[in-house]
Amino acid sequence: MSKVLILGSIALDSLKTPFGNRKDVLGGSVSYASVSSSLFSKTNIVGVIGEDFPQEYIELLISKGINIDGLERSNGKTFKWDGYYEYDMSQAHTVDTQLNVFADFCPKIPASYLDSKFVFLANIHPSLQLNILEQLENPEFVMLDTMNLWINTTKEELQKVISKVDLMLLNDAEARQLCDTPNLVEAANRILAQGPSYVIIKKGEHGALLFTKSGEVFSAPAYPLKSIKDPTGAGDTFAGGFIGYLASCDKINLEQMKKAIIVGSALASYTAEDFSLDRLKTVTLEDLCRRYCEFEKLSCFSSLNLKKAAALAL
Repeated sequence: MSKVLILGSIALDSLKTPFGNRKDVLGGSVSYASVSSSLFSKTNIVGVIGEDFPQEYIELLISKGINIDGLERSNGKTFKWDGYYEYDMSQAHTVDTQLNVFADFCPKIPASYLDSKFVFLANIHPSLQLNILEQLENPEFVMLDTMNLWINTTKEELQKVISKVDLMLLNDAEARQLCDTPNLVEAANRILAQGPSYVIIKKGEHGALLFTKSGEVFSAPAYPLKSIKDPTGAGDTFAGGFIGYLASCDKINLEQMKKAIIVGSALASYTAEDFSLDRLKTVTLEDLCRRYCEFEKLSCFSSLNLKKAAALAL
């Protein structure tokens, strides 16, 4: 089984939505992505926590078979985010961010991680992402995420990382900002020209778009949830499910990429159904298969309906 390495943040989140509130719950890109990835592949994490990080959250990661050799505990407090959502759940409003031990984090790769073939560089300073890449032996597939802060403040370093990865993952606003264009197709083409073979642009409740260097485009829907309690971490859940599934495949091709996007989208939809990782941590492969099948129905038209449409057009 191929190993997946995930680098990013581990946080304690406090948040409020129209459906409730929570204080100091498990958050951060590493948490969501690793639990999602662990459904398919042996997953290694690199991150930092403080003295205040609850043991129960460490035990949750271990219970999922996640290797925490790269989890560093430092003196001080864990990275904290405090925010809220209104009824437009696509927009998080930040009240307070405390980097704490994350501010001086210098990731170190344990020897047992060096042969990791699949790597997800989650949202973290580009210099740290480059640092990780330089330590690894010969990764087969590297996926990169970023955010508007790094696009604004460290664009040159970010572009160096982009040139060294296989897939760039970002949302529609970030794609427009990075490439200085309102057109997502043009933005994807500009990113592909910098080095990656693939670009995925997330569009929140409107799904995701996959672009390839050879010119293919795939559009995936989002799952229409009846109840959304907390969308925090949905993007990182998507990323973890995507790369975890790819790592479990015999080969990487366009069809497997499409399936990985649906897998990631299905897992992300589970995350939004409850606060923190409360729903995601209970998801089984059987649950995922059922929702994957529902996604297939959303994405396909039957031949009968197409024939009726053609008859009506005549």
